[in-house]
Amino acid sequence: MKNALTLACLLGAAAAMAQTGMLITAEEFKASAEAPELPVPRSTQLPGAPRIELLSPDLNKPIAAPTNIELRFTGSAPAEPRPESFKAMYGAFRIDITQRLLKVAKVTKDGISVSGADLPAGKHQLTLTLTDTLGRQTQQVLSFVVQ
Repeated sequence: MKNALTLACLLGAAAAMAQTGMLITAEEFKASAEAPELPVPRSTQLPGAPRIELLSPDLNKPIAAPTNIELRFTGSAPAEPRPESFKAMYGAFRIDITQRLLKVAKVTKDGISVSGADLPAGKHQLTLTLTDTLGRQTQQVLSFVVQ
């Protein structure tokens, strides 16, 4: 019941912030941080599946907020990545932040770039998915710390 109430509060907060450039709310961050850690799926990519490459920021060190984010999409001929299939899910509750991200992002067939993405300080996890024109899907989990 507590998780259902938390999720309902998160959905309300998400609707309230839909007009802002924030990618997540403080409430979403707090609820995700307090949730039990979910296992990261271990799966092999389908041969030829599209790839999502993080060009910036460098996840091997803490990130300052706001930060710039740059993702590159690549495919294997004859298929091409379908940018419209891109999804970004946040944290333990896998909150869909795709539309929030796209509101502040520049999207091309080659990837996505965001200037000044605003995230609260702390540990974060994003699950990114992308499908190509042959229906092959890739999933990438990014874990990082914002100072």
